[in-house]
Amino acid sequence: MGFELQGSYVWDFWIARDDHEYHLYCLTAPKTGDHPDLRHPRARIGHATSKDLKSWAYHGVVISPSEQPGWDDGVTWTGSITRRLDGKWMMFYTGCSKAENCKVQRIGAAVSDDLYNWQKLEGPLLELDAAHYESFDPARWHDQAFRDPWVYPAPDGDGWRMLFTARDPNGLAKGAGVIGQASSPDLVSWTVKERLFGIGYYGEMEVPQLFELDGWWYCLFSNSSRHREPSYMTNGKAGLATGTHYIRSRSSSGPFELVEEEFFAGDDTGHFYGGRVVEMEDGALGFMAFLNHDAAGDFVGTITDPMPIWTTAEGYLRIDGGKYGLLPRLEAVAHPVSIDLSPLIVSARETLAPDALPAGQLNVPGEAEAGVEIRP
Repeated sequence: MGFELQGSYVWDFWIARDDHEYHLYCLTAPKTGDHPDLRHPRARIGHATSKDLKSWAYHGVVISPSEQPGWDDGVTWTGSITRRLDGKWMMFYTGCSKAENCKVQRIGAAVSDDLYNWQKLEGPLLELDAAHYESFDPARWHDQAFRDPWVYPAPDGDGWRMLFTARDPNGLAKGAGVIGQASSPDLVSWTVKERLFGIGYYGEMEVPQLFELDGWWYCLFSNSSRHREPSYMTNGKAGLATGTHYIRSRSSSGPFELVEEEFFAGDDTGHFYGGRVVEMEDGALGFMAFLNHDAAGDFVGTITDPMPIWTTAEGYLRIDGGKYGLLPRLEAVAHPVSIDLSPLIVSARETLAPDALPAGQLNVPGEAEAGVEIRP
């Protein structure tokens, strides 16, 4: 059945489990006659509950931009939830301010006793550290990427960790996407650290999530072919695929590697985006994502049921998304991916014009024409 809202889009989401009840939080915005990408500046964080991850009861918006001028008075975007040692829940989320034209992203939090009622903490908890990550530079990128916090207890028992979407200030502008990280002893005081991973292929590595399966640590991320280094688009094997992918390591702290170029949950249509792994009632893991594009290339804006996820004998992730039009990949590669883009830096300054791509792959207006950032 999945989760959908009549008259509204739903997309990026995160889930908390309290005993036998699942709490889903997602970005939502009303459907209008405008281009679907205009949903982003209208996003609010909605809340739904379920016993089985399939049938959902919607409870309305729980987090929205602040009414008074402040760091999150412009938008409230993607986050995650974790439980404190005192039993209270903390939702970490992304915010932007109107005063900065919503171009600078920060990370803050709200607290709840019951997962239904939330109280924002004052001010952001984290701001970008320019010593590690790219500050807003419109000549390089359309905004300052510092968002999508994924917070979890440190596997070694030492405090808490956070992963987030960020960018490398050096290297190729359209391949500068990285997964950043931070640490905290108490979920309030945070230290921004060097990146967890970056490879130079992706303009953004969105909505990261870390989990363990079959002796491997996997970190999911999502990327669109619209936000990819042009030389890699030409020479890599991912092609025009849009969706969710992964890196892996034997340790939760890395080093991580990209072992496949082809997306395990992506295709040229871009059926899925923002994929998450969730623990099922029986303890097994399932994969959920939001439905991004249909066969005609139109934005869908609903959330899937859980799908089976597994590892091959070589430790490669696979899902069965056939119910939604994505068939599982069965082949495997034999070695980590490594493409040297350094000889291509000159050509990387060129961008692929829409008419240089196969028909139907870019069926939305350009960023300048739409007047908004074009996202997946």
